[in-house]
Amino acid sequence: MAEPHSFSQIKRDIRSPSGRKWFGTETPRTLLLLLSDLLALVLAWTIGLQLNRLYAPIPPELVWWQFLGLPSIFWVLAAALLLLVALSGLYHPHGHWKNYLRLAKVVSLGYLLILAIGYFYDPKLDLPRSLFFSAWGMSVVFAVGLRLVVSLMFKVLRSRQQVRVFLIAPEHRQDVLSNMLQRKESYRIVGMAAAAAAHDAETLQQILDSRAQEVVVEGLPPAHLASTLYWQLRQYGIPLRLVPSSLEMLYRRGTPEVVAALPTLRVDMTYLNGWEYRLKRYLDVVLALVGVLLLAPLLIGVAIAIKLTSPGPVFFRQERVGLHGRVFQMWKFRTMRADAAKLQAELETQNESADGVLFKLKNDPRRTPLGAFLRKTSIDELPQLFNVLWGDMSLVGPRPLPLRDVARFNSWHHIRHHVIPGITGLWQISGRSHIGHFDEAARLDLYYIDNWSLNLDLEILVETVRIVLFGEGAY
Repeated sequence: MAEPHSFSQIKRDIRSPSGRKWFGTETPRTLLLLLSDLLALVLAWTIGLQLNRLYAPIPPELVWWQFLGLPSIFWVLAAALLLLVALSGLYHPHGHWKNYLRLAKVVSLGYLLILAIGYFYDPKLDLPRSLFFSAWGMSVVFAVGLRLVVSLMFKVLRSRQQVRVFLIAPEHRQDVLSNMLQRKESYRIVGMAAAAAAHDAETLQQILDSRAQEVVVEGLPPAHLASTLYWQLRQYGIPLRLVPSSLEMLYRRGTPEVVAALPTLRVDMTYLNGWEYRLKRYLDVVLALVGVLLLAPLLIGVAIAIKLTSPGPVFFRQERVGLHGRVFQMWKFRTMRADAAKLQAELETQNESADGVLFKLKNDPRRTPLGAFLRKTSIDELPQLFNVLWGDMSLVGPRPLPLRDVARFNSWHHIRHHVIPGITGLWQISGRSHIGHFDEAARLDLYYIDNWSLNLDLEILVETVRIVLFGEGAY
């Protein structure tokens, strides 16, 4: 096989398309997202039209024809909105489409633009306000809701497909990273190379020969053009995934600026006290309250089952460390014998946690038969919805840990206590019980704090639903 051209031998502009087919493997995903958004608009306008029957009708000048029971003005507006969403990159296959809040903003911006254009076109000719505002609100809700459902579908399908991964890392890190990646059933390592050789033509050839679908890199060595490897892989349509250091993660938050002819990154301080954080709390209360009301029959049924199958209380209350080190009572359904806390001291020698910070025992003899099922399905965690309503916890955040575990923390582990703890978090969706060293879990918590956004919370909630449905990593 002929040796591939090195990066320096590529004659065309490195940013130019590589001639790949217009219709690729991501085309079905894009079409499904497009149909999802169109369905959201159809539902919003169908309901809006029904509500509007009691008020002013649509001016006949805006109804040129009808299709599927919806007036022509809807189809024109829908086409404009979908085009705006597409121009915003929200159908891009690699990550951007999961920006749920951005989708809500773009749809809202589209409606505002339509309102402004209509006013300047003819101030006396506009849609009934009852229809416009109801359709606007429901379009946002349905678009985000259906995008969350589609996201869950994609995650389920992806978890059932193996991704061929080529790993580039320093030799002393290759085994560690390989084992971590392959803990996820969807990843399979198909080749490895030393980080020092990342930019070599031979490494590129190995990647191509392995038919890798992704390249994961840690410790990328410097080059004259820092993104050399990225541009090499881009020519063949292979995504690059970097494992950054903490310093690189900090840089990634910066704003590119040229100062005194020097390319720099300005890293500004950010605070979790804006509108997004307030909205997070409102969503916590609303979703927790809805969850309690909808799940009330299940909660009552589980409580009765626990009472009938084992002696002891229905609920298990344990002191956990929360925001700024404050101790609170966290609620769970009891899954163990009533004297489980006393027996833990005798079982410490069997602790399967690699560093001893957490207490993990896969075949814990204290667990009841019903308790094993409740843990596998995560139903035992549902009473924490009340902790969310009381303000001790959030739906998403670092998992609050018992006093025993916190007493074994290193000093930097306590940074996780700077935010309110959650029922689920990055730790829970990234391996749960399979994470061996607590340092791994703590780094995930710190990543969550540094990169927090309401959109990240929504992504974690979607992934949590998938994991709970398939019972992955829980015991």
